Amino acid sequence: MTNRIIAIVGSGYMGGGIAQVLALSGATVRLADISEEIAKSNYERLIEEARQFVADDLFPADAVERIQANVSPSASIEEAVADADFIEEAVPEKIEIKHATLKRISEAARPDAIIGSNTSTILISSLAEAVVNPERFLGVHFSNPAPFIPGVELIPHEGTDAKAIELVEEIVAATGKETARVKDATGFVLNRLQYALFHEATQLVEEGVATPEDIDTIVRTTFGFRLPVFGPFAIADMAGLDVYSFCYASLQTRWPERFATPDSLKELVDAGKFGTKTGAGYLDVPSERTAELIAYRNKAYVAIKKLMDELGPAPIHPSN
Repeated sequence: MTNRIIAIVGSGYMGGGIAQVLALSGATVRLADISEEIAKSNYERLIEEARQFVADDLFPADAVERIQANVSPSASIEEAVADADFIEEAVPEKIEIKHATLKRISEAARPDAIIGSNTSTILISSLAEAVVNPERFLGVHFSNPAPFIPGVELIPHEGTDAKAIELVEEIVAATGKETARVKDATGFVLNRLQYALFHEATQLVEEGVATPEDIDTIVRTTFGFRLPVFGPFAIADMAGLDVYSFCYASLQTRWPERFATPDSLKELVDAGKFGTKTGAGYLDVPSERTAELIAYRNKAYVAIKKLMDELGPAPIHPSN
């Protein structure tokens, strides 16, 4: 990758973490905030964080030196973005703050500079209203903690130039993270799924079915245990879409609307496409690869269990 100049506007924990990973990928990073004093203070904080991450074997041994060499605090937003190839906005999740910041960024940046927003829920099309040359604007959503969560949502709006998306994919790939393209929709994918799970979990608590502690145990030791390796469609295909259809029918005995069978599931089952066992489902994994897939799955789950045993229980409760 050519050495790109990247500006991070908003130097808090998200912005600081994004700056760390971009700097470690070799990019030159300018850090900006509402004042030079805040930018400098947060720069010092992210350096100290990096020292701790090195001590904990979470960052490479030379990470502090590389981050110090590649990151610098700027006197202003305008100074930070002036010669940047890519700018990531990471200010608080309020549309009026983001609008004002994006306006400043886009007016001061080069006309060809790509601009991303780290928004987690605000429609990109709404934010684009404040951007000069909005075709170079898209959502680039890192997750907290940015240095360690490997997935990044990329959310173009209808007018985003394809070249802008491709450039951001290159920049993120250089950090070792994975990107997924998502259409501009409320909550995008990450938070729509995350909040759907949380909503159902709160319903179970409020109905007295289980305590928060027991629900957390079930999630992390059962279906949640699969999620580092497989997404919901791969899991469904391996379980059998016909089985999923039966389970939906059971749930519908109490919640006929809340757990209505998805149209796509019904269509696949009606067509005899039950997932990996028939060689066709949501992901169309060939049936001859089923044995290989199952072997990989089992190996992955044992490896995850060993890792969790080595780490020990999370320090959530006093007894831990």
